[in-house]
Amino acid sequence: MGAKRILFINQEISPYLPSTEISKLCRELPQGILERGREIRAFMPKYGSVNERRNQLHEVIRLSGMNLIIDDTDHPLIIKVASIQSARMQIYFIDNDDYFARKGTVVNDKNEEFEDNDERSIFYVRGVMETVKKLRWIPDLIHCHGWMAAITGLYIKRMYADDPCFRNAKVVYSVYDDEFKKPLDAKFANKLKMDGALDKDVSGLKKDTSFVELTKLAIDFADGVIQGSETINPVVADYIAAKKVPFLPHQPIESYIDAYNKFYDVVLESK
Repeated sequence: MGAKRILFINQEISPYLPSTEISKLCRELPQGILERGREIRAFMPKYGSVNERRNQLHEVIRLSGMNLIIDDTDHPLIIKVASIQSARMQIYFIDNDDYFARKGTVVNDKNEEFEDNDERSIFYVRGVMETVKKLRWIPDLIHCHGWMAAITGLYIKRMYADDPCFRNAKVVYSVYDDEFKKPLDAKFANKLKMDGALDKDVSGLKKDTSFVELTKLAIDFADGVIQGSETINPVVADYIAAKKVPFLPHQPIESYIDAYNKFYDVVLESK
């Protein structure tokens, strides 16, 4: 077994949110990987719809208190944690009133996607990176689920490339059938450049901030790709095939954890 430490960056996890393909997998997979002898850390955003009292969330003061600057504006980073007792597993939550106090996850009550979903993604990914650094927990592999985590590979390979906590980490990205309909903010690429991305990194997003273009960026910076949903966007599927990155096709529910566990080692051993 090549790696002991797997970091999961999830868009959603049940039971904190209603059961979906992603939230169910992101609840079961970390536990399954933990039971197979690896260390894990799991993160998700602390959306306003997450019931803090029922799920017994509490703030971790020693990890909170940092400000993250996005598009020249300071946003306080709050870290909360809850335990899934049956799994002996903790879930870390990235919180901020500006981005995550609202009840919706990625859409409002009219089913319209939030205008600032690009900044929410930046805040979430950077929040995870900074929290992992404060935990002094060095991951061998980072597995990202949901488009909210799509820019993780870019941050790991570019903005945090020299950080001792992340410089040797491999990134796996799971592609799901979770497309957003409205393109993200047109200034998304410029906001990423302000954080340290290069022109060539975000050239696609400068012209097009669609789900397909964001997923292409995630694939560009991934060391391995997993098809999380049985059906995914055909343009994305073709792009994965053309990249020739280590790839795991969609796996049946009864055996996917073992398949993912083996795939981690394939990615870790690849150059």
